[in-house]
Amino acid sequence: MLKKTITFTDYEGTVRTEDHYFNLTRSECLKMEMSTNGGMTKLIKKLIETQNMPEVMKIFEGILSQAYGEKSLDGRQFVKSPELFTAFSQTPAYDQVFFTLCTDADEAAKFINAIIPNEAVQAAGQADNNVVPMATQPTNQ
Repeated sequence: MLKKTITFTDYEGTVRTEDHYFNLTRSECLKMEMSTNGGMTKLIKKLIETQNMPEVMKIFEGILSQAYGEKSLDGRQFVKSPELFTAFSQTPAYDQVFFTLCTDADEAAKFINAIIPNEAVQAAGQADNNVVPMATQPTNQ
């Protein structure tokens, strides 16, 4: 989980400092990785190498929408919803995060590494290696 403290000026001209939280679970990471031909990780690397910024921006927006949420007071839940993300996306804090992700490769890498659990990266790689060959094998029924 990433707790990002963001200082911004709101629409009334008030300077605010707020904590915002981002997290992807192993299951969410696996779904993202497996739902993309060749894997999400490879796709992102390719898009960055080829400077395909429109697609990079779409991916970062999708990642932000899936990763943004609020921790419950007891720490047992990380609540996510389209409504929570929409509210966040309408703030200067979102603008700051999104702009940074799309313009600073080092910060984008730090952000992604902070919201993805290490086990998810390993699990996605293992699943990618196992699922494709099994899917192409004939069944014996």
